[in-house]
Amino acid sequence: MNRLLSVLLGAVIAAAFLGPGTLTTAARSGAGYGYELLWALVFATGACLVLQEASARLTIASGRNLGEALRWRFRRGWSAVTVLWLALLAVVLGCAAYQAGNILGGVAGLRLLGDIPGSWATLACAVVAGLLLWFGSTRQVAAVLSLLVAVMGAGFLATAMLLRPPLGEVMSGLLVPKIPSASGLLVLGLVGTTVVPYNLFLGSGLARGQDLRQARFGLAVAIILGGVISMAVVIVGAAVVGEFSFAEVGRVLSDQLGAWAAPLFAAGLFAAGFSSAITAPLAAAVTARSLLADSPEEERWSDSSWRYRAVWLGVLATGASFGLADFQPVPVILLAQALNGTLLPVAAVFLFVVMNDRRLLGDAVNRLGANLITAAVVAVTVVLGVRGVLAAARSASGWEALGRESVVLTVGVVIAIVVLVLALRAIGKQGNAPPELGDESPSYEGKDG
Repeated sequence: MNRLLSVLLGAVIAAAFLGPGTLTTAARSGAGYGYELLWALVFATGACLVLQEASARLTIASGRNLGEALRWRFRRGWSAVTVLWLALLAVVLGCAAYQAGNILGGVAGLRLLGDIPGSWATLACAVVAGLLLWFGSTRQVAAVLSLLVAVMGAGFLATAMLLRPPLGEVMSGLLVPKIPSASGLLVLGLVGTTVVPYNLFLGSGLARGQDLRQARFGLAVAIILGGVISMAVVIVGAAVVGEFSFAEVGRVLSDQLGAWAAPLFAAGLFAAGFSSAITAPLAAAVTARSLLADSPEEERWSDSSWRYRAVWLGVLATGASFGLADFQPVPVILLAQALNGTLLPVAAVFLFVVMNDRRLLGDAVNRLGANLITAAVVAVTVVLGVRGVLAAARSASGWEALGRESVVLTVGVVIAIVVLVLALRAIGKQGNAPPELGDESPSYEGKDG
């Protein structure tokens, strides 16, 4: 029973990255580059598992979630202000970007089901999501929608197997990293849509009260399954003929599964978008409370407080504004995932620092292997983020030198080294600092099951 519960809790994390962003980015990468970008999902799935395990271990060992741990670790002076607000900015900005894709993706699903004006569909989604968030009635609705998303995911898995893609090409795409011309944004998006920055805070909170071994088991099952479904979406996307569109993805599913598959995809796309449209604003508000409130029970950050509601209302309004402005969903969704891929190193570095604080974690601090893997994740995501930023700068300025691989790699590596050196310096300082009154290292005895 405990294992089943841990899998269900881990499934919350997997469901959070199986939204319109994953469906769009993975299918678009398959349509544009076949199986060549599958390796990015292999990396992203592994990175997601490593970082989510660390955020869960943090809460189980210390009793503090990631936001509370950052507030405890950086609690004095300008460093506290800088770190807390930088972390908050990364999460809220990322959630706002996701929200634009969530609303547009949900509306796109509705419009596949019937001829519905986009502005009216957007307004309806935003109003209903806002009412559910205001009255705290999100859990039951999210559970039903997540079930529909799971059925759609199973449909993608079945279709990928029925398509019988060339095994050699699939294995090459899985194992040989390549970044074909003009694919940098998609690679960054595949990482950003899988290793969702706000999920590090969400997963940390969900781990409270769990057993570490069971939590690891649940995360492994759910995240690996989510990664496999994402790879199946890439394979289905590779079967798209002509210009990429949601309707064309539905056609591929129908060709393999029957006419019922296209409406299922449309309903699943709506469910994925609408459920995520509830989750993203809620995650932003919960993260803001964990970073800025003196305690989880603080009245001025209660669920009904204006501060808490202002955060989720702002994120919700941002997403709705993109829909009302009649932006095309696919470009916005792709850019939102790439933006989160760029912001990911911020959350990953802060997690890296607190996971090496023995005063906070006691014997549950990161070991050498975990630190090397986390450092590699940070380095790769920094390089990918720099690549995306330089690509955007090249498009804006026309300076072709910014697109040269040698320039991109050099700048990315230098920034990654600087980031990791700063993180290691912060770790070194906390390791030499004596415990303060009331800050004794937590006991980890018995927490590993």
